[in-house]
Amino acid sequence: MTALPQSTVAEARPSDSQLVDFFHQMQLIRRFEERAAEQYTRRRIGGFLHLYVGEEAVAAGTIIRLRPDDYIVTHYRDHGHALARGLDPNAVMAELFGRSTGVSRGKGGSMHLYDADRHFLGGYAIVAGHLPIACGLGMACQAERNGRICLCIFGDGAVNEGEFHEALNLASLWKLPVIFLCENNLYGMGTALAAASATSELYKFAEAYHIPGARCDGMDVKDCYRAMGDALDHVRSGAGPYFLEAMTYRFRGHSMADPELYRSKEEVAQWRQKDPIVTLRDDLVARGVLSEQQAQQIEQRVEDEVEAAVEFAEHSPNPDPRELFTDIYAESSRSHVARHLRSAVGETTHAEATA
Repeated sequence: MTALPQSTVAEARPSDSQLVDFFHQMQLIRRFEERAAEQYTRRRIGGFLHLYVGEEAVAAGTIIRLRPDDYIVTHYRDHGHALARGLDPNAVMAELFGRSTGVSRGKGGSMHLYDADRHFLGGYAIVAGHLPIACGLGMACQAERNGRICLCIFGDGAVNEGEFHEALNLASLWKLPVIFLCENNLYGMGTALAAASATSELYKFAEAYHIPGARCDGMDVKDCYRAMGDALDHVRSGAGPYFLEAMTYRFRGHSMADPELYRSKEEVAQWRQKDPIVTLRDDLVARGVLSEQQAQQIEQRVEDEVEAAVEFAEHSPNPDPRELFTDIYAESSRSHVARHLRSAVGETTHAEATA
């Protein structure tokens, strides 16, 4: 298993060795996504597949700053977040293949990655549906006085949903230790942000709820790292929630089924000039932190890691059909539910069912 990332909140800027780690991690996320797309077209991955290509700097620059016991809840574009949190690439790829060795035992698929040991409590497929869950986790941290926080990641498409405003209101009212991280890639599915939102500066939504907000360059891992440090300093001080908007861009469509008719090739090409991985690689080589040969060695190591993940997924078994009825209810509630089901068909008394 990959080691959990360690918190480095004290530093405002990442060290050169951390930047090299970021280069490896962002390259891993990129190649993992590209291979997942290949496997999808070969029908080895079913359902939906929402890729994170172009947004890698946000995951790498922010999640590294969390403590290992902080919580993360995120949205359906979750592969990059999972890998940045240190989930095993083999198990993540196996989950995409629907295999029993996957992080959710092959039952969740692309949009429902989960790892309780790493406090990675899920990708969620319902837009904005996980923001109230983040508030619940924040309440738990506050009640237990354990110093943890919850990082809640979502896209710009979530900000006009009711759950977004309800969650921010509650988090501010009760000063919950939650960081709301909006990955603004300018499009909610196939709709441009300007056509769906009255404001394009999404972090200003937080002002209405007396939550401090800021914007960072989501194509620059160093800026994401800095901004996340500011957010954590605020939340860990006990001052309540924080809103961070990362300006980023997805180089591919909303999902694998997206023909991308809503934006021009010229626009995509312009954003590709800001490719966060190319930018970081060029910087490291120009400053002599990495030689060209060392950069290529990292890229080859990533290729090997991703190839191993595909091999692992291909040779993993499918879930046992009997597993269809497990992991539906918490173990403690199963007997209670079973009694109610028996009561419904007249096999128990009402008193037994409500005991």
